[in-house]
Amino acid sequence: MLEKYISPNLLTKRHRKEKIFKSVCRLSLCAAILFLILFFADLIYKGHTAFKQAYVLTEISYSEEAREIPFLAVSEEMENIVSRGVLRLIPRQMEENPDLIGKQIKEWVLADAEVDQYLKGKPNRLKPRDKKVVDRLKKEGKIKLKFNKGFFIYGDSKLPEMAGIFSAFMGTLYVLLITLSISFPLGVMAAVYLEEFAPDNYFTQLIEVNINNLAAIPSILFGLLGLAIFINFMHIPRSSALVGGMTLALMSLPVIIISTRAALRSIPDSIREAAYGLGASRWQMVWYQVLPAALPGILTGTIISLARAIGETAPLLIIGMIAYIPDPPKSIFQAATVLPAQIYTWASASLRAYEERTAAAILILLAALLLLNGIAIYFRNKYEQKW
Repeated sequence: MLEKYISPNLLTKRHRKEKIFKSVCRLSLCAAILFLILFFADLIYKGHTAFKQAYVLTEISYSEEAREIPFLAVSEEMENIVSRGVLRLIPRQMEENPDLIGKQIKEWVLADAEVDQYLKGKPNRLKPRDKKVVDRLKKEGKIKLKFNKGFFIYGDSKLPEMAGIFSAFMGTLYVLLITLSISFPLGVMAAVYLEEFAPDNYFTQLIEVNINNLAAIPSILFGLLGLAIFINFMHIPRSSALVGGMTLALMSLPVIIISTRAALRSIPDSIREAAYGLGASRWQMVWYQVLPAALPGILTGTIISLARAIGETAPLLIIGMIAYIPDPPKSIFQAATVLPAQIYTWASASLRAYEERTAAAILILLAALLLLNGIAIYFRNKYEQKW
């Protein structure tokens, strides 16, 4: 009916603008999807080769000479083919197992990183003479690519073929457990107090403004805060999982407080009034009625804050968690590193073999982030109540 009173030219312009707006939105969505596809395709292309590693079948001589000079444990043509890390372990193996001394055993051992890159058709620094040896061994079936289990069970190494993510994974696990154990109870209790018990005055309003501001500041500032308070003042060991977890707990607290308060606000007042009508105190009303009903929203916010924490690098660099850590930490007080810091270290390495390991570690980190976000969505959809 209104079209009678609207100019046809004006209506045409309005419809044209609407079509243009829809087209721009669709193009933006397509561009975002295309970027994600290219991003994941590039990571998979670069990183999938890291899940295979070159192994070579060679004869290891456990002689007394090899105890002093490990390179004498293999033939001369195999010196540049076998990983130096394998040769360095031979004296230790003979010390741990004296029965090996004097024996010559054929074993499948790690090949050098340059050999691995050559077999994968990637740029390498292998000499022509060594390439001929590798080609001959490949025809004889004495060198092949196998599943790289070492990537999951080894720690960091100066040799790319022996570098893995296990130490960084354990450090990440310790840090996240500490972050959760500190930020979750403190964040929920602070949110409950501010939302259910605190009077509405200038002081509480100032606290609320500061919490909202803390949730938006750059994460590197939390690293500086952790360095000043936990390391310089409290003298917690630098690079330890404890200081990393406490620093990330500071960063996660504002997000948990804000999401918990939003979950508490979503509970209708009729729930509170019904509890009061049955004679419950304010604390009983919060503990037995409001908190259980708000739990899905609280868990969702907590998991999202942990997903953000697991991908942080800047605050952990400030407190020294970029150290070279070949062995996993055995306690929260020992030096540790995390997956984002490990990725940063490998990405800045000069050897090409670290490139595929960097991409593979990013894929694993993204999988962990997607898993955490998936768990958050599951809890939200399964337990969320419509009021």
